[in-house]
Amino acid sequence: MPAVFVLIWSTGFIVAKFGLPFAPPLTFLAMRYALSIFCFLIWIRFSRARWPQGRQQWLHLAVTGVLMHAGYLGGVWVAVKGGMGSGLAALVVGLQPVLTALWVSWAGLSGDAATEHKVSPRQWMGLVLGLGGLLLVVARKFGTGSEVTLLTLGCTVFALLSITVGTLYQKRFVQPADVRSANAIQLGAALLVTLPLVFLETEAIVWNPSFMGAMAWSVLALTLGGSSLLYLLIQRGAATAVTSLLYLVPPTTALMAWVLFGEPITTITLLGTALTALGVSLVVRPARPKAA
Repeated sequence: MPAVFVLIWSTGFIVAKFGLPFAPPLTFLAMRYALSIFCFLIWIRFSRARWPQGRQQWLHLAVTGVLMHAGYLGGVWVAVKGGMGSGLAALVVGLQPVLTALWVSWAGLSGDAATEHKVSPRQWMGLVLGLGGLLLVVARKFGTGSEVTLLTLGCTVFALLSITVGTLYQKRFVQPADVRSANAIQLGAALLVTLPLVFLETEAIVWNPSFMGAMAWSVLALTLGGSSLLYLLIQRGAATAVTSLLYLVPPTTALMAWVLFGEPITTITLLGTALTALGVSLVVRPARPKAA
């Protein structure tokens, strides 16, 4: 399941590159949410999946839907539409495990009172390395008028914060539920938030095989497959263990983008990605138990 999730999740940045030349980002996402809800409702109807019980759980699921779908995907897709490469967008969002692990350690969510409000020196070192690797890649491309601008960087940071908070919120407040009905509720909330913003976009949709293929993959593979796997992984595992999978996404995405779009993988990019991956691994690595 984790390996399949990483491969599917990495294609999300690639699909954005494929679909966005033919549609505005929020319009594409609103269509994706609506079609995904339709598919989930059919699935729920024939499988007789149970809906979550109680208004409070519906509210918690709606909050996670706004953060992990509308906030995360909206930020990434607007950034890619603005010119940011798929690999770089994945690298910025790939800092999520660092933020998650630091918050879990600081807030004592591991359940160990002795570690409450403590971030180890190793984790601080990992944070510095992760940020350093990211800055190494971003600084070279900032201000060129292509990949990195204040808009594209701001959107990816917003996406990073959204999925980080959404993951922690879901782990803390959302009770175990059927993944199909839970996803339908999350997507419904994301659609309600995204729809008003669609009317601010003026670009027309170009209906061609590339657009329709990107939409089909977004609905069937990314939402019904990837989002469902993420929900199950968060439900079954610790927050830091789940998000540690995501630091494998940037190099996977960069390789896909190089093969499909010719996005360059320079020495600086490789070094920055390696530093970021090393930093994330230091942050999320569990501490060794002390000898008795």
